[in-house]
Amino acid sequence: MVHSPMKRPARLAIVAVLAAVVAAALPATGSTAATQPGWRPLAAAEAPDANPLKGFIPYAGAYTTFPHSMEWFYLPLNAVMTGPHRFDWRPLEEQLNTIAARGHQAAFRFYLDYPSKPSGIPQFLLDQGLMTRPYDDFGNNGQSVSPDYDDPNLVAALDRFIAALGRRYDGDPRVGFVQLGLLGFWGEWHTWPYNGDGTENWFASPAQQLRMLNAYDAAFDETRLMVRYPGADNRAHDLGYHDDSFAYSTLPGPGWHFMDLMRQAGTTDKWKSNTVAGELRPELQGCLFNTPMDCAGDGDKDFAAGVAQTHATWLLNHYAFSPGYTGAAYGNALAAAKSLGYELQVTAVRSEARHRGLDLAVRIRNDGVAPFAYDWPVQVAAVGGDGRIARVWTTSWRLTGVMPGVPAELTAALSTEDLRKGDYTLVLRAANPLRHGMPLRFANAGQDTTVSGWLTLGRTRIS
Repeated sequence: MVHSPMKRPARLAIVAVLAAVVAAALPATGSTAATQPGWRPLAAAEAPDANPLKGFIPYAGAYTTFPHSMEWFYLPLNAVMTGPHRFDWRPLEEQLNTIAARGHQAAFRFYLDYPSKPSGIPQFLLDQGLMTRPYDDFGNNGQSVSPDYDDPNLVAALDRFIAALGRRYDGDPRVGFVQLGLLGFWGEWHTWPYNGDGTENWFASPAQQLRMLNAYDAAFDETRLMVRYPGADNRAHDLGYHDDSFAYSTLPGPGWHFMDLMRQAGTTDKWKSNTVAGELRPELQGCLFNTPMDCAGDGDKDFAAGVAQTHATWLLNHYAFSPGYTGAAYGNALAAAKSLGYELQVTAVRSEARHRGLDLAVRIRNDGVAPFAYDWPVQVAAVGGDGRIARVWTTSWRLTGVMPGVPAELTAALSTEDLRKGDYTLVLRAANPLRHGMPLRFANAGQDTTVSGWLTLGRTRIS
C-alpha cells in the first residue's frame, strides 16, 4: 500500500528577509542549535495529554473522563451486507459520523461470530446452506455460531465485501485504522479452543487466511490495516498488528505470546512502517495502574516493557472512560497513555532569505516509541499583525519518516512573492484531514501561542 499525503495569488514583492526567529526562554533538551550559525532553538514543553491517533481509546461514546482522540466499535457483517452484491452502509456511516462530530477518528472491525452476541452472518449465506457450529464457550450459550470459513459462497462474499469496503472507505479522514476481523471469535482470527489441539479445528484454512490478507491489501492503499497475529504469511503485507491481550500475553517467553510470534515471523521492526496497537487485557484495566499494582492471577503485568517491545501506538482501555480512574491511578494511567506512539518536538529553526523567497529548515525529533501513522500535510503559514493567516505553504515533509531516537532535519523553499511587505509570524502544523478533528500538537512551549492548532516558529519581515 502507498500512504499518500492527505491535502499565490500574484502580487509583486521585493525581497523576503527573515529578521529573526523568536525563540522561547529555554532551548530544547540536548539541542546544540544555539551554538550553530543560523539556528535558533525552540523551547520544549510537556506533550499534550491527547494527540491524534494515539493513546487510550474507549468504545464509541461521548466521554469526558479521560483524554482521547479515537473511538472503537465493532459491527456485524450482516449490518451492511444485505445480499450477495448489496450493501447498506448506513450503520457504518452513522458510527463514523457520530465519532467524527466529536472531533475523533474511528478504529473498527467487522465480525461474523461474536460470542454472546447475535450472529453477524448475512442471512443470504445461511439460505445458501452455509454450515455453522453452535457453542457455549465465552458465555455464548448458543447465541452466536461459528461458520465454515472455507465455504465457497462465504469466501466469495468476503472477497466482495472487502473490495467494496476499500472502494468506499480507503483514505476516509474519519477512519484511523481498520482491523481485518471477520475470521474467528470476535473477528480475532482464532477459534480457540476449537483449534485442532485435541479438538476439531474450526478456523479458516491457511489458504483462506492468505486470500483475506491479499484482498485487504489490494483494497486499501491509504488507510492503515491491522491483523491480530504476526506470521510468516503476513510479514510482506502492508499491515500492522493488534495485541488484544496487551500486558497479559505480550512479552516473550512461552513461545505463543505476541512478541514470541513477532520474533518468529521476523516482524519485530515492522512498527517502523505499520502501526501496532491492541487492547489492554480487560481484567487488568482496573488494577494495573493502582499504587501498588494489585492485579491478581497470571499475565505479564508489565505495561512499560510491553510498550517498549511492541512500540504500540494506541490501546482500547474502556475502563479509563467508564468507570474511570481516580487519584494516583488516574495519573499513572495518563502517563501510560501518553507513553504510547509518537511524541514530536521541533528543537530548532533556521532560515535564509533569497530573492522572492525564504529557505526554511526545522529540526524535529520523536521522543515516543513509534512514528506518526500518516503523512498528513505539513504546512507553514505566515500570520499577519491582525492575527490572520496571510499565506499557507504545504511542504513535502513526511512525519512518518521521523523515527524515535533519530532526529530529522526538514527543509523547504517558500515563495514569498505574493505577500505584502510587513511583519509576519511563521507557524507550523500537520493538518488533520478530518474536519474539526483534533490538531496534532508538538511538545513545544510555542504550541498554540499564535494560532490554535499551530506551533509558533518565530517572526519574519517581508520588505
